[in-house]
Amino acid sequence: MTETPGFVKASRDTPPSRWATIPHMRSTNSSVSPRKLRILMVAPTSFFADYGCHVRIYEEARALQARGHRVRICTYHNGNDLPELDIRRSVDVPWLKRAEVGSSRHKAYLDVALFAETLRQAIAFKPDVIHGHLHEGALIGGVVARLLRKPLVFDFQGSLTEEMLDHGFIRQRGRRERFFRRLERFIDRLPATIIPSSDAGRQHLLRTGTSSGRIELVHDGVDTCRFDPSAQATERVSVRQELGIPEHARVVVYLGLLADYQGTSVLIDAARKLIARDENLYVVIAGYPGADRYAAQAVDMPRRGRVLFPGRVPYERAPAILSIGDVAVAPKISTTESNGKLFNYMAMGLPVVATDTPTNREILGGLGHLVTPGDADALAAGVECALLDGDVERSALRQRIVDFYSWDERIVDIEIVYLRALAPRTEWTERPEHEPRRASAD
Repeated sequence: MTETPGFVKASRDTPPSRWATIPHMRSTNSSVSPRKLRILMVAPTSFFADYGCHVRIYEEARALQARGHRVRICTYHNGNDLPELDIRRSVDVPWLKRAEVGSSRHKAYLDVALFAETLRQAIAFKPDVIHGHLHEGALIGGVVARLLRKPLVFDFQGSLTEEMLDHGFIRQRGRRERFFRRLERFIDRLPATIIPSSDAGRQHLLRTGTSSGRIELVHDGVDTCRFDPSAQATERVSVRQELGIPEHARVVVYLGLLADYQGTSVLIDAARKLIARDENLYVVIAGYPGADRYAAQAVDMPRRGRVLFPGRVPYERAPAILSIGDVAVAPKISTTESNGKLFNYMAMGLPVVATDTPTNREILGGLGHLVTPGDADALAAGVECALLDGDVERSALRQRIVDFYSWDERIVDIEIVYLRALAPRTEWTERPEHEPRRASAD
């Protein structure tokens, strides 16, 4: 294949991630703690809505409950209820029923309502720890934590200001950007501990003045039983039939939010190039919102019906839709957020083509195919390379997830963060390097 500017095949000789060398703290006992905690989570979003940060909240809560802790989640009035979780919603706002994705002017009064509900639940629930998701959750949780004299843990999933810029909610170098950067720095000082989900997030926090002693990196994880390619053989056949994809066809799959900062338009442009060169190729772009709008961008494809938009996919159906793929893509342009979809792709043993960002390099650990953000030619070249040699990497991608990124591993790290926030620092020692295993890039 001719070398295309902007595309590079990731090397297994990639230097080890700095995450692998960050000191972590562990109880001197062989088990983390026999104590079962009450954890009040603050989720300033329309939980549950089948994407990104919602999946992290859901999996964290499930894994904590499986270890005997009690978890209560305070969230907005709208969203899907989940019977296995204790979800408490803020007062109903009858004129707003749709899920709020990303920055929105509605969030100002939604967060006020959520603060009132969080305070009410905190008084009734009597939590040991308050766990705030996203910056708004850390601000609400921080005020409630001060009132109740409880520790706050902040689940940092990206810069508040950079997210607003990515969504076009504020302009660069404007007064509102300066205001939100100051607010973001204020919120970052509230918690006892901040847990970013990527080393890029950790580096951002360090650059903005957060001390390293208050940062504990906890990557996203995967339910490796749910996302298991060996359990999806029947689903692969049936989903392909539902979508009208021949069994012998090759499929490129994307599953996540649809938005320009996610690279959706770039993916459509790359699909146009790929389909023109390969008559046996289909591209499935699954997710929401705006599926109809993006589908309209794909009406002039060289071969009609080869780019499919199934729309919103419930989380429980995510392994089934991924099972139809031969290659998975993550063209996200934003460099400040984590990229949780990579973990699901890898758990399903799918060769991955992703934008070349520090976060993606860290997650892939030398596997996968990295391309320049926003470059459709490079994305198409990466997909073609992955289709040629992807079978070599399938087992390695799956094994990396099983070894380092299952929720059985990740949840222990979060427990340690809780216990550090609750216990005197003298009761902790450095975690031995061999227990549990940490991810490295080779």
